[in-house]
Amino acid sequence: MSTAKDVRKLACPICGKAVIWSTENRWRPFCSERCKLIDLGQWATEKYRVPVSKTEPEQSLPDEQ
Repeated sequence: MSTAKDVRKLACPICGKAVIWSTENRWRPFCSERCKLIDLGQWATEKYRVPVSKTEPEQSLPDEQ
């Protein structure tokens, strides 16, 4: 059983509303289904991207003759 001291509140990443971080919050880390779907839409339209570091192209092997 959790006590008042154990309650963790975070800000919803979309709207900033305080969200209790617990297993009872079905939308965590979001405050609602609406905010969760907004976030999903951001990923789907590629407004969020995972950064990729550019690497040197691999040297090609000489053709076998």
